[in-house]
Amino acid sequence: MLDLTYTAPAPKVISGAKHDWELVIGLEVHAQVSSNAKLFSGASTQFGAEPNSNVAFVDAAMPGMLPVINEYCVEQAVRTGLALKADINLYSAFDRKNYFYPDLPQGYQISQLYHPIVGEGEILVEMGEGMARVVRVERIHLEQDAGKSIHDMDPNMSFVDLNRTGVALMEIVSRPDIRGSEEAAAYVTKLRQILRYLGTCEGNMQNGNLRADVNVSVCRPGDYERYMETQDFSHLGTRCEIKNMNSLRFMQAAIDYEARRQIAILEDGGKIDQETRLYDPDKNETRSMRSKEEAHDYRYFPCPDLLPLTIEQDWVDDIAKTLPELPDAKKLRFISEFGLSDYDASVLTADVANAAFFEDVAKGRDGKLAANWVINELFGRLKKDEKTIKDSPVSAEQLGGIITLITKGDISGKIAKQLFEIVYTEGGDPAEIVEARGMKQVTDMGAIEATVDEIMAANPAQVEKARENPKLAGWFVGQVMKATGGKANPKAVNEIIAKKLN
Repeated sequence: MLDLTYTAPAPKVISGAKHDWELVIGLEVHAQVSSNAKLFSGASTQFGAEPNSNVAFVDAAMPGMLPVINEYCVEQAVRTGLALKADINLYSAFDRKNYFYPDLPQGYQISQLYHPIVGEGEILVEMGEGMARVVRVERIHLEQDAGKSIHDMDPNMSFVDLNRTGVALMEIVSRPDIRGSEEAAAYVTKLRQILRYLGTCEGNMQNGNLRADVNVSVCRPGDYERYMETQDFSHLGTRCEIKNMNSLRFMQAAIDYEARRQIAILEDGGKIDQETRLYDPDKNETRSMRSKEEAHDYRYFPCPDLLPLTIEQDWVDDIAKTLPELPDAKKLRFISEFGLSDYDASVLTADVANAAFFEDVAKGRDGKLAANWVINELFGRLKKDEKTIKDSPVSAEQLGGIITLITKGDISGKIAKQLFEIVYTEGGDPAEIVEARGMKQVTDMGAIEATVDEIMAANPAQVEKARENPKLAGWFVGQVMKATGGKANPKAVNEIIAKKLN
C-alpha cells in the first residue's frame, strides 16, 4: 500500500424507531474486459452493432462448437489483479454455472467458482482529505456475459439480442468492508478509475460495461467489530442483493432504501430473507426478484470443454513491468512535484486523459498556476459546453502558452482570461494573438507613474481620503487599470500608488 496518512471514516449510522443500526455492504462489480473479441470466440465486441450481428457459432451454442480461451482477456484480468495488489493464481479453472438464462443459448454460464484467476487484493477508497478506507477484494474471476432480452418492442413478444453473449467479464468481488452508500459509490468510482488507467475496462456504466450487484445488510453497533475480529459472518445481518446497478446515484438511493426496509422489519420482530432484489428508480424502492441462490443451487461443475488454465510467473512478471503509473501514485507525485493541494491533485488525476493534459501544460511551468487554469478555466468551460478533454478546443500547448505569458508578465490575469476566450473560440497561437491585437501588458514604470500622477492630480480630495484610510487606495488602482484598458501591470500599479500616497 502507498504511504498515505489517513483516518478511516466512521460507519454510517441509521436511527431506527428503537435502536441505532449500521450498514454493511459488499459489491460484486462486473467489468467488461476491453477486448476486440469475446472470451471464447472471435466475434466482435463492438457496442451498438445491429442486433445479433456479433454472434459466432460458439455464442449461439451450435452443436459441436467448442470454446477457445482468448489469451488477451486473461492478460487483462492479470493486469487488473496486479494493479489491485492481488495474488495472481498461476492455476485457475472454468466451471459451468447451470442457470436458466433466456438470452444465453448454452443454458449455462462459463465462469470460475473454485479456482479464480485472481485472489485477494485491496483498493484504497478516499472519502475526502485525510479520510480513506481500505476495501479488501476477495477475488476476480473471468466469466462470459449473457445476452439481452428486450420486452418493450412488442406487446406480445420478447426479443433476444445475442451480441453481448460471450463477452468477457471480470467479476470483482469485495469483502463486506463498505460502511455507507456514499462509500459504495466512491468504491465503484475508484475501481472504475483504476480500470481506465489500466485500459482493462472502459467503465462506461451507461453502455452496460460496468455494473454492480450490491449486497446490503444492517447490524447493531459493535457487531461489525466482532466480525472483523473473528471473520464470523454470523455477527452480521442477513444480506439482500440488489442486482444490476448501473448508476452511482441510483446505487446510493437503493442502498439507503434497502437499509431502512430491513431495519423496519427487524424492529417489528421479523427476520430478513436472503434474496435478490431489483431497484425501481421511479418508485425509489427495491422489490423482490427471487430467493437468493447459493453456489450448490447452480450445480457448478468443471467445464469439460476447457482445460485448466496454467500460466507462468515470468509472463505475469512481464505484464507487471507494463503497468502504468496508477492513480494513487500519480496523485502523490502531483502533490510533491507540483506543490498541489490534495483536492487539486485528486481532480486532476480522476481521469487519465485529464492527468496527461495537465502534465503537458505544467511541464517547465508553475504547477499551481497551471492547475488553477486547467481546473477552473478549462474544465469549467468544458463542463458548461458538455465536452471532455478529448474534445477541448484549447490544446495543452496553447494553454501552456497563456500561462507562460502570465509568468513573463506580458499579460495580466484579466487579459489572460480574454486571451483564453479568443483561443477557445477562434484558436491560434497565444503569443501571436497578444502581439497582433495589442494586448501586451504595460510594464513601463514611467508610463504607469505618469498615469497615476494624472489621476491623482485630478482627484485631490480622493488622495487625502486615501492617505487617511489606506484601504481606499484600491480606487486609484481601478482608475489606472481603466485608463490603460486593463493593460497596466497590477503589481507595478499597486507599488507606485502606495509610494505616492505614503
